[in-house]
Amino acid sequence: NGNVYALKASTGANIWTYKTGKEVWSHPTVVNGVVYVGSNDHKVYALRSSTGIKIWSHTTGGDVETSPAVANGLVYVGSDDHKVYALKTSTGAKIWSYTTGNQVWSSPTVARGVVYVGSNDHKVYALKASTGSKLWSYATGDKVVSSPAVASGLVYAGSEDGAVYALKASTGARKWSYQTEDWVISSPAVAGGVVYVGSYDDNVYALKASSGREIWHFTTGDFVWS
Repeated sequence: NGNVYALKASTGANIWTYKTGKEVWSHPTVVNGVVYVGSNDHKVYALRSSTGIKIWSHTTGGDVETSPAVANGLVYVGSDDHKVYALKTSTGAKIWSYTTGNQVWSSPTVARGVVYVGSNDHKVYALKASTGSKLWSYATGDKVVSSPAVASGLVYAGSEDGAVYALKASTGARKWSYQTEDWVISSPAVAGGVVYVGSYDDNVYALKASSGREIWHFTTGDFVWS
């Protein structure tokens, strides 16, 4: 319905509601008392977390379905206009944008001064966080909707070619890949040396982070987007 809601954590009571111009598929990110969120009205919003009052909005050229990442005074977000944006947290001013070859539905991840993000042009990108210059890209076999996870010098991301990839964070070289039976739009989570990720083949997988070896999988009753 285009609304962003703030609910009291203890009771679920509605504290405030902010209405954007269209549907909100972006997951809100809250940093230092500010809610950053995208909307399909093509905008990125910064809202005061206590009141929902708009601090600023920035208009892109397409739907903003990704979840913003915030680091070092910048907000990083992708848009259906094929671009990844870096906006100033205080004003929403554009610091840089980088144009990929298709829509950006993957949510950016920032680690050690680098933005890692996927694109529907089938690639995973590493961009310098301060300038947006491309450090490397890696081509998979299909759209990269999955949001990358970064741990121990590796970048983990899924692709609609059905594979989970582990790429060297410094160069983009492939360390390993694990093939599932269908799209992987689930965003990997890494903990204790294990990568956890879902697939459209109805399974949740646990893979050894260093090698990609399957430790176990659990079969659900439907697609795993989560």
